[in-house]
Amino acid sequence: MLRTSLGYSSTLMKHAMLHPKSEPSRLNQETNRLGNMKAFRVDGQAPFGRLRQKFSLDVVATTKADAEHRVYSIIGSRHNAKRRAITINSINEVDPRTSTEPTVLHHFRDEIAAAGGTIAPVAEEE
Repeated sequence: MLRTSLGYSSTLMKHAMLHPKSEPSRLNQETNRLGNMKAFRVDGQAPFGRLRQKFSLDVVATTKADAEHRVYSIIGSRHNAKRRAITINSINEVDPRTSTEPTVLHHFRDEIAAAGGTIAPVAEEE
């Protein structure tokens, strides 16, 4: 097996040349198929330990149903709560500039910068 200057074997280089990737990855295909992503604010109640507490979570999703599924997944993963134990009271589409969630700010960073920055109130330290 002959190694090139980059450390790749000649067999791998030949394979890459003969079989170029012409189709986007599955993740890119699903993202393109799903359409435009939006920011949603989901309010509800979930069991956190022994208590049921209210929560408000901003997520990036395509539809309200997708936002609901993502919240069930996130809360269940973080707090080991079952879907039937989580109560969702409301799902509203929000302006991404009003969110403080890092995932929402990261996803819409170009649109937020073009619009002049976030609108979210900055918490002051005391």
